[in-house]
Amino acid sequence: MRDLRISVTDRCNFRCTYCMPFDEYTWMAKSEVLSFSEIERLARLFAGLGVTQLRLTGGEPLVRRELHRLVGLLTTIPGISDLSLTTNGALLVEQSQALYDAGLHRINVSIDTLKPDRFREITQRGDLDTVLKGLFAAQRVGMRPIKINAVVIRGFNDDELIDLVAFARTNGFEMRFIEYMDVGNANGWTLEKTFTKREMLEVIHAHFPVREAGRAGGSAPAVDYEFLDGSGKVGIIGSVTEPFCSSCTRIRLTADGKLVTCLFAETGFDIKSLMRRGASDADLTNAISAQWSGRTDRFSDDRWKHLQSGTPYKPESHKKIEMITLGG
Repeated sequence: MRDLRISVTDRCNFRCTYCMPFDEYTWMAKSEVLSFSEIERLARLFAGLGVTQLRLTGGEPLVRRELHRLVGLLTTIPGISDLSLTTNGALLVEQSQALYDAGLHRINVSIDTLKPDRFREITQRGDLDTVLKGLFAAQRVGMRPIKINAVVIRGFNDDELIDLVAFARTNGFEMRFIEYMDVGNANGWTLEKTFTKREMLEVIHAHFPVREAGRAGGSAPAVDYEFLDGSGKVGIIGSVTEPFCSSCTRIRLTADGKLVTCLFAETGFDIKSLMRRGASDADLTNAISAQWSGRTDRFSDDRWKHLQSGTPYKPESHKKIEMITLGG
């Protein structure tokens, strides 16, 4: 356990078709959402158990009011060497400076396409120009590195890999491609829509030759590839065709205080209720340790074995926590 991903809200200002395909959702009551002080307390306990990296997620984390205040709290925790955030970028113009001043220096921005009409189609509400302005605003205030995340869907945006890589190389960003997978329960995933890591690498290498650099720290979700001309690197997350359950070091905390040990989990452990009932730090630490040591999650490994066997695979038969609740 080295990485804690903290969802600060289940709300989002986009409706990306692979994550939130519906127009309306029933949101968590504000009273159920962890306060900044509760998040800080739990993060300190996780740091005491060996966690060194924190990532803020959502929903869209920047819709949580005064998020920079939470950033300031988390940067004071001993043992935390890395704090980052994943965002859709729509509110970065307004918030980049405050976040940077509070101690957030590393972000991932989700941009699946550089075509405005296509961007609107997949986000259902987003404006590409606003997101790009936010991307460059973050760069201007000094955030480094800035990674661009793109989920690649066959027949939708698999024709843009080279354009996205070129954009990242030209502007000093790092591109990360993600295999389309069956997150949540409603995105209509099929293997036929998954443009594989191998295919992505073949396309990229043909235009921008690369060599494999491996996974950062040996357990990062992305396999990195360095450009042979020395102009940076690109990462590819093959979570469907190259699952990495055996090296996973990530645990997740949902906005309403559930501990979840897998992106594809059906349930989580309610650490919030334990905390609000007056549990001591020792009690909470023991509960966290028990959840981690008792985990048996191998969903991606099991899914790939199933797919390779040739038997029909129905993702809807495995009910999962929705991404808007769980975070990335």
